[in-house]
Amino acid sequence: LVRRVGHIRVFAAMAAIASATILVQGMFVHPLTWSLLRLVSGFCFAGIYVVAESWLNDRASRKTRGGLLAVYMAVLYIGLGSAQFLLIPTGPATDRPFMLVAVLISLAIVPIVIAAQRAPEIELPRKVRYRELYGNSPLGVVAVTVSGMVSSGVYSMGPVYARLSGLGTSGVAAFMGVSILSAVVTQYPIGRLSDRIDRRTVIAGVCVLATLCAATLAAFRGLPHAAFLALTAVFSGVALTLYSLAVSHVNDHLEPAQMVAASSALLRLNGFGAAVSPVLVGSLIAGFGPPAYFAALAGLTSVLTVYDLWRKMRRRPPPRDQKKSFVAAQPQAVTGRLGRQAN
Repeated sequence: LVRRVGHIRVFAAMAAIASATILVQGMFVHPLTWSLLRLVSGFCFAGIYVVAESWLNDRASRKTRGGLLAVYMAVLYIGLGSAQFLLIPTGPATDRPFMLVAVLISLAIVPIVIAAQRAPEIELPRKVRYRELYGNSPLGVVAVTVSGMVSSGVYSMGPVYARLSGLGTSGVAAFMGVSILSAVVTQYPIGRLSDRIDRRTVIAGVCVLATLCAATLAAFRGLPHAAFLALTAVFSGVALTLYSLAVSHVNDHLEPAQMVAASSALLRLNGFGAAVSPVLVGSLIAGFGPPAYFAALAGLTSVLTVYDLWRKMRRRPPPRDQKKSFVAAQPQAVTGRLGRQAN
């Protein structure tokens, strides 16, 4: 679609369909209907992320990619975190939240269709197979998948954990707001740090800190509420940077013609992780109670830590920008929600 009609038209079309599916969810409250509509809206948002992130990657270089994607993710998390508090004035049992969300999605179309900024030129993309993508950047591919599992676990099972822990609607909103908005503060500093040193080192450090925080929250349930929220904020603040770090790491190793195909592939991997995570975390919570929520998240980040350190033992030098003439190329993939030869 991007190749045929361009970034702006694809963005507008996906946003319009997503807005319509949200409104229909408010009209027909049924599990089967919602499942089908969520499938459609999920497809639309994946398309929106491909357009936005590939456009950003087209404008980025090795030295600026981490910071640029960090700003993008910070803006995204401002929206995600602020939206948690919309449950309080609108009431989740009414159709008003659906109407409000549809309005917000529709408004998102306005700036991109009237912007003076020229969209990336369309050129024939090169196919990128999963084997090739993994061969170029093993850590990036694994980190993109794990980041999907972690972020989906926070978004989907966080409210369940908070509710089972005895929090009311306001408490759930506060817990989720802290979980998501904390990533706004950490995105840019961590992203800029990854532009200055090996991204693999930054990913390892992020995972270690996230694991320690999540393991503490799982092991000590009687923490004071302030300490509980503080550790939750630190965990989310570092763990939710994994996506932008992983995508930046992968794209460091891509040619411009590979970016769109790689972006789609990374989105599928991230989406796969996001789909598996609620089933995994939900099953663990059902079997072992609320503490399994943070225990599962600690397990995911610890596995990525071990894999990162193992890859660093087979270390290759990080990529460096090569000075060459500018080529207006296709946007890069981000999972990122959306390659690199990293390890």
